Amino acid sequence: MKHERAACVCAILAVTMLAGGCGAKRTTDEDEKGEFTTLQQETAAEQEETTGSLPEIRQEDLQTYSNKDVTWGPGIQMAEDGRPAACIAFQEKYASLGVDFLKENKKVIYLTFDEGYENGYTEKILDILKEKQVSAVFFVTMPYAREQTALMNRFVQEGHVIGNHSVTHPSQGMPSLSIEDQMSEYQEMQDFIKNTYQYDMYLFRPPAGIFSEQSLAAAACFGYRTVLWSFAYADWDPDRQPSTEEALKKMEGRLHNGAIYLLHAVSATNTAVLGEFIDYAREQGYEFMKYE
Repeated sequence: MKHERAACVCAILAVTMLAGGCGAKRTTDEDEKGEFTTLQQETAAEQEETTGSLPEIRQEDLQTYSNKDVTWGPGIQMAEDGRPAACIAFQEKYASLGVDFLKENKKVIYLTFDEGYENGYTEKILDILKEKQVSAVFFVTMPYAREQTALMNRFVQEGHVIGNHSVTHPSQGMPSLSIEDQMSEYQEMQDFIKNTYQYDMYLFRPPAGIFSEQSLAAAACFGYRTVLWSFAYADWDPDRQPSTEEALKKMEGRLHNGAIYLLHAVSATNTAVLGEFIDYAREQGYEFMKYE
């Protein structure tokens, strides 16, 4: 599916979803009165179940939202249904601002990778995903998008999702920027990816996992759904990589419905265990979904 936004955004009234991905097909199930389910109706229902629609937020109203920053982490406490308790609580608290801490309560998994710089492993990761027929989200920064043209083209050509991870990756998060600077970050990345790779982004991941109500509202106002995560581990330091055994124990041991896995593509360990993890999750009845 493809999300469309108004030209200079923030006057958006809704996000329109177009057919595509995951094998969506038109059906003409006529009832006794000759009525049928249209593609638009099917798509709307699918959107509600997965990504969900964005709230209607005007730029002039952004100042009314709190800019108190929150540094996200799902913790280790699990709810009775096996999902991270913090994710459930935060999803309920911030749902009206167009953000996902986890997805639908079904045996599905969404793989996401943060790409701040290239460490030589993304090509192999793409090879594994292609072999296993799994789609992932790659959240990229501007330096990555400018420098890694071959990999960026593979993301598009092989059916993955490119997400906005900001231009400058501010270390104190988006709440540390003015609303105008936040909008500039969104717009510059959006324009570059569109003009260079003919791709329209519709997902945003906050740098450092730091957000506020205002920054979530600003992303939604621009036309982005914010994606946090329900699983992550210490995989981001190339010089302090966990063992494959430790990584698999964590990745397999924390499986849960609607999981959003955050992995870093700079990790040698992630690359080594990715295929085995996908096979294990499927053996447990999980399906890997495209983030649409």
